[in-house]
Amino acid sequence: MENRQWKGTTYGNSGMHRHLIRLLRVLDVRVLYVFSYLFVIPFCLIFNASRRSAWRFYRNGLHQGFFRAAWSVYANHCRFAEVVIDRFAMYAGKRFRIVVDGRDEFERRAAGEDGFLHLSSHIGNYELAGYSLGSEKKTIYAVVFADEKATVMEGRGRMFGRNNVKMIALREDMGHLFEIDEALSGGHIVTFPSDRMMGEGKSLSAAFLGRTARFPQGPFRVAVMRGVDVLAVNVMKEGWTGYHVYVTPLPYDRTLPKKEQVDTLLREYVAQLEKCIRRYPTQWYNFFDFWA
Repeated sequence: MENRQWKGTTYGNSGMHRHLIRLLRVLDVRVLYVFSYLFVIPFCLIFNASRRSAWRFYRNGLHQGFFRAAWSVYANHCRFAEVVIDRFAMYAGKRFRIVVDGRDEFERRAAGEDGFLHLSSHIGNYELAGYSLGSEKKTIYAVVFADEKATVMEGRGRMFGRNNVKMIALREDMGHLFEIDEALSGGHIVTFPSDRMMGEGKSLSAAFLGRTARFPQGPFRVAVMRGVDVLAVNVMKEGWTGYHVYVTPLPYDRTLPKKEQVDTLLREYVAQLEKCIRRYPTQWYNFFDFWA
């Protein structure tokens, strides 16, 4: 968990995942939440290095006091457990209460002829956006990690298929770039995870929570090179079974030189990310030293 590069897979094997899905078909998610709070999370905090990076995030990033930061580390891991459980609960057929701010921004662009981008982050539960924001006119192409567990990919495929969402797998041979370009050229929607370096790709630097951090260059350069609209989409958990979706346009001046456009877009993305994190501080799920 301390490694700067994300491994990209959900914990556990396919057998465990399938058993969990069967269990969630008959069990209330809150039962598993409480079980996780009492038995799973304490074990993780003792034996998993993620507690150290989370501690630094709350102490150095959000400047919380000692006791508040300690509680935030525990609450953060509890929230993450809820999000993982919710993902498998959706695969099992359960539904959650969803409120969307900015749906008009999405629908206006979805009704147009041009393609556009969603930029996502590892906060909240972005996967749920694929089940709550859909378009009959445009296909949504979700860029995902190629080596995710089979059960997760099967669950995503089944859920996404109902909402006109397809997946583009990130590959080492960079073949996904051709699929992304083809999707945008066809006037469709591409969603990008934009806050984690995956592999040794090129990066951009920006001031984030008072310190310089690296972000992947790809999503921002794709937007600028294609000259498309960009939305930041964050799906934040509220209460036991509710989610709040925030759709935020990220403006940039397309008459500027390309590098300035990229820099502007990155600053807009980071600004909305900071705002969302300060509102939902326990839903930050980058479990490594982000500023390393």
